[in-house]
Amino acid sequence: MSKQVFFDKFIEFMGRFAELKAIVALRDGFIMTTPFTICGSVFLLIANLPIPGYPAFMASIFGANWTVPLNQVAGATFNILALICVLTISYKYCEAEGCDAIMGAIMAMSSFLILTASSITSKSGEIVNDVIPKLWAGSNGVITAIIVGFAVSYIFCYCEKNNIGIKMPDSVPTGVTKAFSALIPGLIFFTSTAIIYALCQFFAHTTFPELIFKILQTPLQNLSDTLIGGIVIAGLQSILFWAGIHGPNVVGGVVNPVLIANSLDNQSLVNAGMQLIGNPHAKIITCQVNDVFIKSGGCGLTLGFLIASFISAKSQQLKSITKLAFVPGLFNINEPVIFGLPIVFNPYLLVPFILVPIIAMIITYFSIIIGFMSPFDAVQVPWTTPAIIAGFLLNGWHGAIIQIINLIMATLVYFPFVKAQDKAYLQEESN
Repeated sequence: MSKQVFFDKFIEFMGRFAELKAIVALRDGFIMTTPFTICGSVFLLIANLPIPGYPAFMASIFGANWTVPLNQVAGATFNILALICVLTISYKYCEAEGCDAIMGAIMAMSSFLILTASSITSKSGEIVNDVIPKLWAGSNGVITAIIVGFAVSYIFCYCEKNNIGIKMPDSVPTGVTKAFSALIPGLIFFTSTAIIYALCQFFAHTTFPELIFKILQTPLQNLSDTLIGGIVIAGLQSILFWAGIHGPNVVGGVVNPVLIANSLDNQSLVNAGMQLIGNPHAKIITCQVNDVFIKSGGCGLTLGFLIASFISAKSQQLKSITKLAFVPGLFNINEPVIFGLPIVFNPYLLVPFILVPIIAMIITYFSIIIGFMSPFDAVQVPWTTPAIIAGFLLNGWHGAIIQIINLIMATLVYFPFVKAQDKAYLQEESN
């Protein structure tokens, strides 16, 4: 099999993979969590601004416990991420199937809670019952939330489409009819999850989310939290985007749950009073590394391409697209250059478009490993935050410097390829 045939088959496979209902629901479900993670990040950021003397200044005005209400917001967003995910994923799946999305989502949430522990042990050893432990409603329960969301949504839609439920006369209001039609699926879900809960307790003395965390989520997080894992994520996003498939959406739909869990694990260390720098338990590859440092200016760090084009472009075509795409590129929107130049299926730009984010991943990874930057906690910034500003908000001047280094690197790597592209355009314009 030739390299071209293999590449074509790979792109065809990824295109079909991106269209799978489960992948679309996973992607769209996690997109729906964005208001919660961003808003929670704003309050965390206010509580932890990287400015010397800031905590003491705020404490002198608002008192020693000034961060408590801010952390309360973070606790009600980040620490219930699994609950939010099970709702949004199942909702999007049922909606795509044309079924009762809100009922399916509520069924999934109830099923998730049945599988989750309903008690916690206090520091004094006392068992407190009738609670929802945020430990498992948050990042530690994300993979369980995905599994439950898919399983419940699929069965719920199957039951609805095959009329497996209690039928009501046509004269009964629609809301009542839908409620009764969900009784049979509800009994199926609740009975099944109760049995699974009992089996986990009897045989493993644990709960289903804890079991999944040990078997699946921990290995997945450890696999993602390596330089090789980061390089694969960075490279695959660019390869797919170059081939016309929205790589960040496809890859992000699969890896974002794990990368978000990595950052939330780091937040747990911070909440426990630990430092992240030099902490062997801190995760390196998080959602911030990918979103802010690897995709600065857009997937492929195309802001570096635009800077190189501003410096060297002579052809009218390249000058025009650069002027058009530069302002959106400052805010990490690079579709104008991806599809307008285009970069898609452009042989001149394939190599730098893949190479630049991989090098940026290596630079960012080792800047954290050597302690120049701190690993990232739960704080995030809106994805449209311009480069340098985003790095400063997340990691102080250290983060801003790494973003500057990545942009300089991207500009230098793109430069000879921009020259080649510009030469080709000049030849076209002279004919």
